[in-house]
Amino acid sequence: MKQTVRTAVYDESLQIEAYRLQGTQRPFPNHFHGYYVIGLVESGTRRLSCRQQTYLLRPGSLLLLNPGDSHACTQCGPEMLDYKACNLSPERMEILAEDILGEKSRPRFSSVVIQDEDITSAFRLLHKMILEQTGTFEKEAYFLLLLTQLMRRYHHPLPPALSDCRREVETACTFMEENFAQRLSLSQICHQIGLSKSTLLRAFTKSKGVTPYHYLENIRVEAAKKLLEQGISPAEAALQAGFSDQSHFTNYFSRFIGLSPGAYRDIFREQAHKGGTNL
Repeated sequence: MKQTVRTAVYDESLQIEAYRLQGTQRPFPNHFHGYYVIGLVESGTRRLSCRQQTYLLRPGSLLLLNPGDSHACTQCGPEMLDYKACNLSPERMEILAEDILGEKSRPRFSSVVIQDEDITSAFRLLHKMILEQTGTFEKEAYFLLLLTQLMRRYHHPLPPALSDCRREVETACTFMEENFAQRLSLSQICHQIGLSKSTLLRAFTKSKGVTPYHYLENIRVEAAKKLLEQGISPAEAALQAGFSDQSHFTNYFSRFIGLSPGAYRDIFREQAHKGGTNL
């Protein structure tokens, strides 16, 4: 079986992470990210579920995910996935939006999957320059060109939320984000926000697309990623991120990231050895 290869580089000047995932057919369960994702399928076909809709990702499909967009994907057909992506923090996107759109707010992409040759070409060039760590001036030009096209063509203001108990759901999210390293229970969260367990589960799943438990595990995986990128051992990363044991951490991390914690850490070790810049 072909080995999955994941390459990742963080560009300090642009404040953006570029990575490439090659040679996998494994499914990715329902999860979300705390950052924006711009992704391109170069080969392979996947079925994506996001925002209560299903999409077929083919070569050339460009994926736009906002922070918190719950999504899952499965393999369709025998061809291995070759996927390129760039991640940007909400804070970075807010600064860019103010410069490009004149709006002091975080943009929201209304489309999940697009086919746009201009944007795809700019993305490929930018991604290549970040991974190869070349072309500083040209790289910045393509970066701004890409974000300008994306925001002007696919950004729409977020409509007022109609979700039940929205304030309580957001309070629950904040509580988990601030206390993810502790052993939390559903009872603790309900006590913090003043809702019953059944009401919280219904409102939270409707608003976020995942249960509170899966939301918490996503937060822990993101925290563990940062620790592994710093060279911390998988066992210590599991402990600091709040996982009950290393076996649970390894299984959960591998399902979501597509690599074991040790293999993920090795990517950044190798990059540091070569003189690259890590997250």
